[in-house]
Formats: sequence, structure tokens, C-alpha cells
Amino acid sequence: MNLSPLFVFPAPALGVISPLEAGLAGVVFILALVASGHAVIYKREARSASLWFVMIWILPVAGSLLYVLLGVNRVRRRATALRRSMTRHRTNPQAPAGAAEICACAADHLVPLAQLVGQVVPRSLLAGNAVAVLVDGREAFPAMLAAIDSAQTSVGLSSYIFDGEGVGAQFVAALTRAHARGVAVRVLIDDFDVRFSRSSALAPLRRAGVNVGVFNPPFVPARLNGVHLRNHRKILVVDGETGFTGGLNIDQRYGRTARTEVPFHDLHFRLCGPVVAHLAEVFADDWQFTTGEALRGDKWFPPLVARGAMLARGIEAGPDGNHECLRWAILGALNAAQRTVRVVTPYFVPDAALIAALSAAALRGVEVDIFLPRRGDLRHVQWAVMGQLWQVLEWGCRVWTCPGPFDHSKVMVVDSAWTLLGSANWDARSLRLNFEFNVECYGCELGARLEKEIATRRSRARAVTLAQLKARPLPIKLRDGAARMFAPFL
Repeated sequence: MNLSPLFVFPAPALGVISPLEAGLAGVVFILALVASGHAVIYKREARSASLWFVMIWILPVAGSLLYVLLGVNRVRRRATALRRSMTRHRTNPQAPAGAAEICACAADHLVPLAQLVGQVVPRSLLAGNAVAVLVDGREAFPAMLAAIDSAQTSVGLSSYIFDGEGVGAQFVAALTRAHARGVAVRVLIDDFDVRFSRSSALAPLRRAGVNVGVFNPPFVPARLNGVHLRNHRKILVVDGETGFTGGLNIDQRYGRTARTEVPFHDLHFRLCGPVVAHLAEVFADDWQFTTGEALRGDKWFPPLVARGAMLARGIEAGPDGNHECLRWAILGALNAAQRTVRVVTPYFVPDAALIAALSAAALRGVEVDIFLPRRGDLRHVQWAVMGQLWQVLEWGCRVWTCPGPFDHSKVMVVDSAWTLLGSANWDARSLRLNFEFNVECYGCELGARLEKEIATRRSRARAVTLAQLKARPLPIKLRDGAARMFAPFL
């Protein structure tokens, strides 16, 4: 009897792979190997490198492509490449202030801090400076406009936001007058403001004949990389002798108008003395990078004489090679603190290292006070802030929220003797992506003045407690926690 089956199926050719499949598998393997190797070598944080490594090998194709698109820091690479061929201008180096001067102006325990910052910042700590505190637009704008109207040789102005309406129209008029009387006027506005603002000052300034540059317009196909390269600096230098910097944008929200019955709060600063050369150098570099024009000579860099007793140094930060110097300065100051640390910032989304340094200072017995606006102007950032405040509160830091108009101030004061002022916020965008400019100052007079200003905020502020954070409804906790996941990009 024939017992053969009615249907015969050919046995599969096990282990036989076509040349095309073998080639594709080889390409995927090499791509995963290269991507994971890059993550292992170049990712600064071990946790980040580990996560990318696992993702790449679990999903070799999708993981490798995601790493190429999101994991590789092309922002920093693009920033470095854009400025690589540019000759940066530096004034004749002056003798840096020594330990004796630091002890006389501030405190002897801050000498190691000055040494640390001197190792990571390519500028000297200079003596002979005067720093005036300008509170809100009501004090800062008139002082800046008066300086422009008094200009005789040059005006260099850089602003992240330059609104052409309200108080911005007054700046346009003052700059136009300076240009008309023969002053060399250069104005730099970030592309982000020009592109997304309906009232940018770019058009009225150009109509007036003022020389205006737009910082880093993100050309296609590099737009996705370039959109993060924002010039967040606020610098005004008049005749190379008087400088202004701080957190203030030229924006009608900082002045009382029909739209803004209650203007934003902020702190700005007028500087005189040798440190003004640091402001002028950074502006000249940004201008040359943007337009190709090199600003040189006494018109922009006159000889500077002592104007006060403050020690000061400009700290230029950005993704083009100086991205870590500002973080080092902050970490060094937190480590040096013996009595008090005051931080005023509109956006508080620090990384793990800064959180640890703040907490360590509090554990050492230092009074660490962090002042935030009660209601932020960016809702998603406010959620992220609330999502991680517990990390500093649980170790003894104190957090205060200030009522009233949005407070855009950015300042840090240590032991009433060391001050960090400028444009940077306590978030990843300022400390990793933006081009920022800050000034460190050693001097008890400025520290005491700012302590009074901060005390005024504290008298109106409300403390945030761990109990309040734990009492938030679960949906709010989930929302804030989800927003915190995007902290590296806020």
C-alpha cells in the first residue's frame, strides 16, 4: 500500500540567506556598531550613553537613526564650525587682580573661586570697575537711552528681543539720532526675534540707515541645527567706555504702556572701567561672525582707566567651545559659599550636577535661597520647574515664589561678596545651547546692594514646601513630571 501523504510541501531551506539580505544585515550591524561606539565615547553622562547603547542594539535600525537625528550634538558642532575661521579680537591683556585685592574687596575664601574661574575663562579678573544696579525698565531704559544720546564715537547694541514699538521706538529714535550725527552704530538682533515677532525693530532701524545684523539666520537645510543657536546676550557698549548688561530685553512688556499696565520686573547693570572691554570684545566677535565686519581701533576699544573698586570679569558662554565655563563658575561659587547663596532666576531647571551642588551647600549649613516668579511666562517651563523642586527642597534649600508681574531677573549672590549677573538662566538652554554673557564681580558693596533688593522680594514671597508639592493632585504631578522629561531642551 502506498502510504505517501496526499500533499507534499517542500522543506524550507533553513540557514540559506540571500546576498541582498546578508548585505542589508551587514549594513545594519555596521551602523549600529558605529552609532553605539559614538555614544560610548562622546556622551558625557554614563546614563545617557547606556540608554542609547541599549536602544541602538534592541532596535538596530530605528535606534541608530534616532541617535543620528537626536543623540549627536550637531548644535555644538555647527556652532564651532561656524566660528572656526573667525579671528576673535582681544584687547591688550592687563595684569589680573591678585589674592590681596580679592581679600580687600570681597573675602579671602573667594580666592580659590577666582583661581578656578581663571582656569576655565580666557579673560583676566580686572580691578578698577564700578557697577550700578538698575531696577526694572523704569531705571534701566532711561539710563541706556541717555548713554546712547551722549555717544560721541560708537554704539554697539546686542539684544535677544528688540521690539520696535513702545520703549523700543524710543531706542530706534535714539540710535537714529546717533547715526545721524556721525556715531558708528551697530545693532545685533537674534534671528529668533526677527523671525517670530511682528514688531521687531529690524525694519525701522534699516529704514533709518542704521547698520543692523541678524544673528545666525538658520539657512535650510541647517535650520533644525541653527534654530537652537540663539544669541541670548544683552550688551550695550557706548564709546567703548560705558557698558550695560543683565537680563533686560528691549521690549514694551518691561515698560508701562497701554498693553502692559503692570510691567515685568528685571535687573540690569551699568558698568564702567576696564571690564567694559570684555563686553566690547564679545559684541565685536558676534558682529564679525554675523556680518564679516571687524570692529577695531580706539573708536571701539579706547584705553580704559579705573572707575571704581570692583573686581570684575566677563564670562562668555556658548556652544562653540565655551559651553562649560559658566557651569564651572556656578559650581565653584556654590562650593566656595560659607554663609549664604541667593539665586534669582525666571527659569529654574538645573541639571543633576547643579542640584547636587546646591544641596551640598545647604547640607554644609549655607543658607540657600532660590527666588522664582509665582507665575511664569512659559507654562511648560513652569510645569518642569515644579516637577523637580523637590530635589533641592529635600536637602534644605529654600524656594520662594514672588507674586505680581513676571520677574525676569537673573542674579546670583554668594556671601554678600561675589555676584554673578548677566543673561543666563538656570536651565539647559542657557547653559548648553544659547550664546550667553555674564559678569562675575567681587565686591561687598554690590553684594550688599543686591541683598537689599533680594530682601524686598523675600518680604513679598511665599515659601514652597515639600508638603505642598506632595499635596498636588496626581494629574498635576504627572503633568509636571512629564514636562521635566524635556528639561534638556527647555
